[in-house]
Amino acid sequence: MKNSYSTSQECKLVAGTKIVGKWHRNPYHIVRTLGAGANGTVYLAESASGLVALKVGINNMSITSEVNVLKHFSKVQGQVLGPSLLDVDDLVTTNGTYPFYVMEYLKGPGLIHYMQNRGAEWLGLLMVQLLGDLERLHAAGWVFGDLKPDNILVVGPPPRIRWLDVGGTTLLGRSIKEYTEFFDRGYWGLGSRKAEPGYDLFAVAMIMINCAYPNRFEKRGEKSLALLKERIESHPSLKRYRDVLMRALQGKYEDASAMRAGLLEALSKNAAQTQRGAKVKKNKPAKRKAAKRKDRKPSYFVEIFLLTSFLLLAYILYLFGQMM
Repeated sequence: MKNSYSTSQECKLVAGTKIVGKWHRNPYHIVRTLGAGANGTVYLAESASGLVALKVGINNMSITSEVNVLKHFSKVQGQVLGPSLLDVDDLVTTNGTYPFYVMEYLKGPGLIHYMQNRGAEWLGLLMVQLLGDLERLHAAGWVFGDLKPDNILVVGPPPRIRWLDVGGTTLLGRSIKEYTEFFDRGYWGLGSRKAEPGYDLFAVAMIMINCAYPNRFEKRGEKSLALLKERIESHPSLKRYRDVLMRALQGKYEDASAMRAGLLEALSKNAAQTQRGAKVKKNKPAKRKAAKRKDRKPSYFVEIFLLTSFLLLAYILYLFGQMM
C-alpha cells in the first residue's frame, strides 16, 4: 500500500519535539531549526549516536531526489563530497505523512565567516578544493546548481570544504531546479540555466566575488560583465585571480579541472612573486648602521612572510596531490 504524503502544507517542528520514523523506528529529538528552503526544513536533532541534521520534506519526489544525490556522493571516489546519509523514513502526523532523511551534522563556520581576517591565498586554496569536488560530482553526472556560500562550510583542521543542502543538485542536461540570483548566470545574462559544468563554474567565480563583497550587489542595466570586471579589478584579493574569474564568468572553461589548474597557476605565481619581493627586500644593503638597526624588526617579519609563503605553496601541492 502506498503512502499518502501531505503536499498541502509544510511540517513545522518545535524544539523538544520527539519524532519516531514510521519504518525504522529510530527516535529523534528536535533541538532547533538549521534552515529552510523550497523543499523542506532542516533541523538539528539528537539521535542515539549523537547530533544529526534531519530534513523534513514537503513532498516525496523532492526528498527522493535529494536522497539519491546523497547516495551518489557516497559512491564518488575520493573525498566525501556532502554529508553522509544516515537514515530515510516517514514522519506520521495528524496532518499527514511527511518524508524525511537524516544526515551527518557538519560543524564549522560558513565560508564568508571563515574568510574574515584571512588572506586572499586562503580563498584560492579553498576554491581549489571546491573545484576538485565539483570535478568528481560532474563526472558522476550531476551539477550542484544552487552553489553559494550559504551551502558551504569549512571543517577541520586541516581546513576542508564540505557541502550542505543538495536540494538544487540536478542531472546533467536538465534545467536547474533551484538557484540564487547572485550566483546564477541567467540572472546576469551570461548563460542559460541548463545543468552543465559551466553553470557551477560561474557560481564558483561569484562565490569568490561574494567573499570580497559580503553584502553582494545587483546588476545594473545590460552591462553585467563590465560591472563584474570592475568589481574584480577594484579588490586586491580578487585582482590576482582576474584572468581565472573572467574566463569562468564567460564560460570559457570546459570543466572544473581546467579552472582548478588556472587557480593553482595563479596561486603559485603569486607565491613566487611574494618570495622574490621578500628576498629583494631582505638582501637590500643598509647604508648606515642606524638604518641597519632600524631594519632588524622588519627583517623578522620578512622571514615570517617567506615562511608563510612556503607553507602556502606546500599546502597547494598537498591539495593537488589529494585531488589526483
